[in-house]
Amino acid sequence: MAFANLGKDRVRSLPLNQIMVNPAQPRTRFEEDSLQQLAQSIAVNGLLQPVTVREAGPGKYQLVAGERRCRACLLLGHTHIPAIVKSCTMQESAVLALIENLQRQDLDVFDQAEGISRLIGYWGITQEEAASKLGLAQSTLANKLRLLRLPASVQELMRQNGLAERHGRALLKLPDEAAQLAAVKTICKKSMTVSQAEQYIETLLARQKMKKPTRLFICKDIRLFMNTIDKAVKTMADAGLAVQSVREDQGEFIELTIRIPKEPGQRPTAKPA
Repeated sequence: MAFANLGKDRVRSLPLNQIMVNPAQPRTRFEEDSLQQLAQSIAVNGLLQPVTVREAGPGKYQLVAGERRCRACLLLGHTHIPAIVKSCTMQESAVLALIENLQRQDLDVFDQAEGISRLIGYWGITQEEAASKLGLAQSTLANKLRLLRLPASVQELMRQNGLAERHGRALLKLPDEAAQLAAVKTICKKSMTVSQAEQYIETLLARQKMKKPTRLFICKDIRLFMNTIDKAVKTMADAGLAVQSVREDQGEFIELTIRIPKEPGQRPTAKPA
C-alpha cells in the first residue's frame, strides 16, 4: 500500500483527552500488571517513544499506535503526551496499527488473527491483498486466520498459558471442541513444547483411528444371501463338480444342505436328506 504524505510527520505534545482509541486496534487485552510496569518505567526514564496519531477532526486525534503508552501516562496522572501526527487515511491507519502490533512479541496469536480478520472484513479485501499490505506470506496469514476456528474455551486456555500459534494449529487437527479442550488442558498442565504437543496430538489421532468401529453390513432381505449361495453352487456345477443342493422352508428359517464331492467327477453316494 502506498501511504499518503507520511513524510510530513510532526511531533507534538497533545492533550490525552483529545486522543481517541483506534477502532482497528488489534490488541483486546491490557494486563494491569504490565501497564503498571510500563508506568513505572515512564516515571523513571520518561516516554522514550512518542505515540502515533492521525488527525480526526478539529482538536481530535485518533491513535495509530501506542494505546498502552497512553494508558500508562494516564495512570501517572499526565495530561499531555508526545505524539507523532501522521497524515493518513483511516485505512492506512488501520494497516499501520496492525503492522505496529504484529511486530510486538507480546501481542497474542488470537489478537493478531482477529486484527487481520477485521482488516479483511472491514475493507473488503482478499487474504492475498491483506498479506501484501502487511508484508506477510499468504500461507502465514492463512495459518493465523485458521486459529479463529478454535472454540472460545480453547482460545482462552491458550491465552492464559501463553501457548504459541503452532500449538493452536496442532489442536485444529482434533475433530471437535471436547477433544480440543481435553488436549489443551493436558498440554497446559504438562507445559508441553510445540514439538511435544504435536507428538501428543498425533498419538491421540492414532488412538482414535484404532478405536474407530467397523461398520457392519445389515441386510433385511434374506433373498440377497440365498441368491449368493445359488450363484456359488452354479459356479461349482459349471466347473464340473457334481454338487447337490436341497433347500427346505422350515417356517421360521430355511434349511439348506449342500453336498460337494472332494474329487472332480465324483458323484455323491446319496441325496441330501
